[in-house]
This record gives sequence, C-alpha cells and structure tokens, in this order.
Amino acid sequence: MILYLHGFRSSPASCKARVVAARMAALGRSDELICPQLPASPKAAIALALALVDGVPAEQLAIVGSSLGGYYATWLAERLGCRAVLLNPAVDPLKNLRDQTSITTAWHSAEPFEFKPEYLDELRQLAVPAISEPQRYFLLAASGDEVLDYRDMLAHYAGARQHLIDGSDHAIGEFADYVDAVLDFCMPKAGR
Repeated sequence: MILYLHGFRSSPASCKARVVAARMAALGRSDELICPQLPASPKAAIALALALVDGVPAEQLAIVGSSLGGYYATWLAERLGCRAVLLNPAVDPLKNLRDQTSITTAWHSAEPFEFKPEYLDELRQLAVPAISEPQRYFLLAASGDEVLDYRDMLAHYAGARQHLIDGSDHAIGEFADYVDAVLDFCMPKAGR
C-alpha cells in the first residue's frame, strides 16, 4: 500500500500525484494507492492519514510525501515503522509557513484554503529531530528548489538513500523520470 501526501495548498491533482497514480494504474495496482485531499490543519491531516492506513502492516506500507507532505510522511514513518519517499520535503516548515497564516485558495481549485495561526503549533508537535532508521527513507531533492533549501534536506536525511537532481525546481518538473525508482523503493518485492 502506498499513501501519497501532497504539499501545502496542493491536492491529489498535483503533477507528481498524477504521475504516481498513472504509473500505478499502468502496473494494474491502482487499488494499492491512497491519495487523499489533506485538510489545512496538520493535526487533522495526520489523523486522516492514520485512519486511512489503520491496520496496514508496516512492511506493506510506504508513504510518499511531497514538500509539507514529506514533513508529515517523516512523522508517520517514524511512528508506524514503514518506508518513506520524500520529494523536496519540508524539514522545518515553520520557516516558510509563518507568513502563510491567511485565507487564500488551493493551487488546483478555487476552493478557499485557510491556514490558521494555531496550525503552527500543530506543526511543531510533528517535528522529527532525527530519523531513527535511515534505511527506511529515500530522499529525492532538487538543487534548484526555489522554495526549500536542498542542503537542509540532505543533512536531515543523512544516511538515507538520496538522489540529488542537479537543477530542477520545487515541483520536480521531470518527476516522471524518477517515478519508477520511487515505486521500486516503495514496493521492493513487487516483481516489476
């Protein structure tokens, strides 16, 4: 089972989420992918994620998290003991989100999106100072990320499998080139 967690103000309609869904469909494994719309509240997002994977054994679960979804994926992987793939993950989202407490819209719709000041405290509670088992993590980071510093990512996930893309951007525009490596890490015994 793969749980895909999108980033801040994003959705299951993001390019990376659609690439993962298309590849899983091509493999005939769409039923093994969960890609929910996450609420703005970090506490509610984590509660939703935990409910969606309740009862799935750790060895049969992998979480793919993009940006803020990578921050969530790290906390979940530490709690659940499963594998995680992190796509340009937020390491310290408080640095970037302090100025985002407002009402705006999501990237892929006109729906209102409100990030409340109390959500910053919810984010603090999800901090993982250091990963406990680096072998359970795969970091895909872009040196050209215009939103987050890839050096923070490399340091935070030291010892994990890491692939640094020279250039690119926060969205990892060429993610389709990496989706098979991501899925191979998520489903090592898939016989693909």
